[in-house]
Amino acid sequence: MKRLGFVGAGRMGLPMVRRLVAAGHEVCAVGRTPQGRTALAAEGALAVHRVEDAAQGADAVLVCVFTDLQVREVCLGSGLLDVLPKGGALVVHTTVSPRTVQEIAERGAARSVSVLDAPVSGGPHDIAAGRLTVFAGGDGATVDRLRPLLAAYADPVLTVGPVGAGQSVKLVNNALFSAQLGLVAEAARLGRDLGVDEAVLLKALGHGSASSRALAGAASRGSTGRFVSDVREFLDKDVAVVRQIADGLGARLGALGPALAALDRAGASPPA
Repeated sequence: MKRLGFVGAGRMGLPMVRRLVAAGHEVCAVGRTPQGRTALAAEGALAVHRVEDAAQGADAVLVCVFTDLQVREVCLGSGLLDVLPKGGALVVHTTVSPRTVQEIAERGAARSVSVLDAPVSGGPHDIAAGRLTVFAGGDGATVDRLRPLLAAYADPVLTVGPVGAGQSVKLVNNALFSAQLGLVAEAARLGRDLGVDEAVLLKALGHGSASSRALAGAASRGSTGRFVSDVREFLDKDVAVVRQIADGLGARLGALGPALAALDRAGASPPA
């Protein structure tokens, strides 16, 4: 059993807390509202008000908030790294800029805290099934030390390189998924031009060589527009980071660019 701190017990974080408690860990999680603290208590976690309280005496702290700014506030703008014991670990599950997690790792190293760059792919249903994908960036010893902990809800945990590589892989993953969804939107438009019902087309394509996770998501809603609307908030955040990082490093989006533009157009009108 490990004593764990947890920050960000929301849509993704709360089922992680549930799995960690079920695995026998002592979880101390931040609950910002009375409703949040009640939900945490119902899962068997100790609910606290402050990030520093969650980090006190913890073997590891896991962060699963939503934005880059929130990660910076939690990891750099609070006393988390000052309170987390030497030899402890900080796991960043949020998708952020690689530069952000590298800065956190540098600050952590100065305090003898290991930082694992660990963005995830999947949803709450994957956490519940223990099959969330983690793209782990960090030194091998840190990944190996934390792998049994992450196994409470993640399989596979993929080692993809040093700190920053996890975020880079996740951003490329989401850029590719978004581009595929943009292409699905264009395919649906072509189908309509040819007189084929969109819901029928999407379902049929799923049985052919055009099948993909993006197509499956659209087919499950019966409309590309509905699926884009459902995932827009998450994709917009990550694609914006991809574009920003690519521009900053002089990297080319190449053929991904027009496909992402197609996705922008798909979300410009209300879903059918």
